Amino acid sequence: MADGAASSSMEVDGLDLLVTSTTHAETTVVVSETDNLPSSTRFAAYNVGYVYDPRMMLHSCSTGHQEDPDRISRIFDTLKAGGCIAQMVPIPIREIRREEVLLVHSESLWDKVMAISSMTEQDIADSTAYYDELSLYAHPSTPLCARLSCGGVVEAALAVARGQVKRSFAIVRPPGHHAEPDEHMGFCFFNNVAVAVKVVQLLTPIRKILILDWDIHHGNGTQRAFYDDPSVLYISLHRYDGGQFYPNGPFGSMVSCGEGPGLGYSVNIPWPQNHMGDADYIYAFQHVIMPIAMEFTPQLVIISSGFDAAKGDELGECDVTPAGYSHMTHMLTSLANGRVVVALEGGYDLEAISNSALAVTQTILGEAPQQLDPMVVSEVAAETIWQVALEQSKHWKNINPKACDPLQPEDDSVTFSIPELLKAHRQDYLYRQHEMLQVPFAPEALDERFSAQAACTADVMDNQTLVVFIHELGNLRVELDSVMECNVQMEHSYMIDMSKDLIGWVKDSGYALLDINVLPKPFATKKLARGSGNYPGELMTYIWDNYIEMVSARRVVLIGHGPGCEALMYLISHRTVVQVVGHSNLPATPRDAGDIMTWYHKRSLAILPANHRVFTSGKVLKRHGNVLRMDETKPIRILHTALPTIYEFIQAMLDKSSPQNGTRDS
Repeated sequence: MADGAASSSMEVDGLDLLVTSTTHAETTVVVSETDNLPSSTRFAAYNVGYVYDPRMMLHSCSTGHQEDPDRISRIFDTLKAGGCIAQMVPIPIREIRREEVLLVHSESLWDKVMAISSMTEQDIADSTAYYDELSLYAHPSTPLCARLSCGGVVEAALAVARGQVKRSFAIVRPPGHHAEPDEHMGFCFFNNVAVAVKVVQLLTPIRKILILDWDIHHGNGTQRAFYDDPSVLYISLHRYDGGQFYPNGPFGSMVSCGEGPGLGYSVNIPWPQNHMGDADYIYAFQHVIMPIAMEFTPQLVIISSGFDAAKGDELGECDVTPAGYSHMTHMLTSLANGRVVVALEGGYDLEAISNSALAVTQTILGEAPQQLDPMVVSEVAAETIWQVALEQSKHWKNINPKACDPLQPEDDSVTFSIPELLKAHRQDYLYRQHEMLQVPFAPEALDERFSAQAACTADVMDNQTLVVFIHELGNLRVELDSVMECNVQMEHSYMIDMSKDLIGWVKDSGYALLDINVLPKPFATKKLARGSGNYPGELMTYIWDNYIEMVSARRVVLIGHGPGCEALMYLISHRTVVQVVGHSNLPATPRDAGDIMTWYHKRSLAILPANHRVFTSGKVLKRHGNVLRMDETKPIRILHTALPTIYEFIQAMLDKSSPQNGTRDS
């Protein structure tokens, strides 16, 4: 064991845990199964269990607060009056253990929460501004309530995972889905659901888990905990309002889909406004949530069940009815062999959360969903779902954007999207102003997706230096300050301005230019005979093999912008790379050992906005070479602002290169 490390052991429900913790707050848990759960501990007479303990009401604010202790007592009393509690078995609650919390959270966060118990009234008063900034309040009983809340969700999940009950409802507070690995925030101290998922995966054979979060706020902490984990599918429906609704920022946008092996396993459905109702939520279930969930095939479903999207909740300002919640619950019970855990998150109107919780509980008890009145999805919801489907169709075969196109044209040949018009205008501009020629593609699948989206200067065959610019200009969703709105005229102006500067520099430097737009046309149907299914990457491979390899250029410079960087990484071997990432995921670095990795560190430049989420994780940046942090935050303006630095970097790399014996340098 390394210096500064300590170990302890404990028995948890028939399993021996050896927990090894280091001074760096990393936790490794090794589990050895000692015995199967004895049948005597099964609740054979019941299909549904519940977790509740009035001690969780001790966490309170003397001046009053939306996260009121009465939230859980009102729900419990309503379920009891409705006859539900009599049909359910109580699942014993317990306090969460430190070792379990450290499966998700840092040791420093655990210590911060535990320290609240020793605070005096004056300490709490003095720290009001600190907790207000985090949207929290503190009470000497807060640590106890947070441990009970988290432990309650864990026990509710374990009871279902082990087959003790078919379904369960954890009536707990404080909520958890905003708590990030290193920070408590948004009424949340520990991420109850995230910890429960980790414990279930650790102590039971269950591995694939779906978390469906219908709280009106994005569960930033839950998504963060599993952002690179393909074993957990996180789906959230929430108000986004252009990133202006709590918890704010781009992490809850529809293009925030995971990273590394977890890419595609975060699904955000970001409503752009208030007053979203039953029709909108059920439409999202039918066209996005259920198709993805059925393709994922979870072994367990956990609902992060905030009821602040309920009609009457002044914080959420939406219009979901108890009948709407019952129908969504009913659909989820068709998954995972019916294994469903409901964990209370937010919801601040006592009448609304009680009635909504009653409808959900009746459904998990096996009652038919409540009758819904005739309804039609709103235009804004239909547009949002279509945009989400376009994004998620990159990752899930079950998603068909055409099936939820709000325009539903009978003849696609007479309709044109704004991105397609912008791309066409750019190609026309390149031809008229710079006499750049279209590059044809022989494979039908590539031609259908990218025809007329690659152009080159007339000297491309003979010039000794070739600059290749790879981008998705026209992909307005990437360029937006908010995903749902933008000034199209301004975006087009930025594209033209940037093109003028870049092409002017290429011409003044005496280089050839190959301009490639890797944003696929929508609704293409033809498939590549072979390949990865990553059509932008396949396009770049095709262009390299059939064009770039044939030209006379001995020096090739690759410049990627936004999502174009992912296609660029297909061509990492023997290339000089500039990546202007914007707010997209920072593409994976080459995994090859030896010279390629060393070369990449020395001869690549990644340019990101100062507020890019990657700067919160230093371990990601360590894998990259030269990284430039820009104060400009708008992706296409970043490229325009960074052009002088790009020119200087490329020229420095080219000055160092001196191709010998006809070899190509990149």
